Amino acid sequence: MKQLTKAEEEVMQVLWQLEKCNVAAIIEELPEPKPAYNTVSTIVRILESKGFVNHEQEGKGYLYFPLLKKADYSNQSINKLVDGYFQGSFKSMVSFFMKTNDMNLSELESILKEIKKEEK
Repeated sequence: MKQLTKAEEEVMQVLWQLEKCNVAAIIEELPEPKPAYNTVSTIVRILESKGFVNHEQEGKGYLYFPLLKKADYSNQSINKLVDGYFQGSFKSMVSFFMKTNDMNLSELESILKEIKKEEK
């Protein structure tokens, strides 16, 4: 799966949120300063060429929608992070985040409880 640039990921976040929309709606959801219409339109077309987005005609314009689920992209990105920085070890990643973010044991236990709830 191809990696997204920062700008592409920002547009994808809006598409995942709105599910189906036109370029103007994407721009409306982006933070200030708002990018130009042509800039966002170009990013959407690039996302389409990469296979992340498709469109359907609505009147004279298009509605764009994601082809890839956010969870699938997130999983792929996390795996790439773990492989690239933690030699494929999720344990090393968790340990790193605990040390650098001053997590305490009760926070880790809370995370484990959430994981166990998901398994049921």
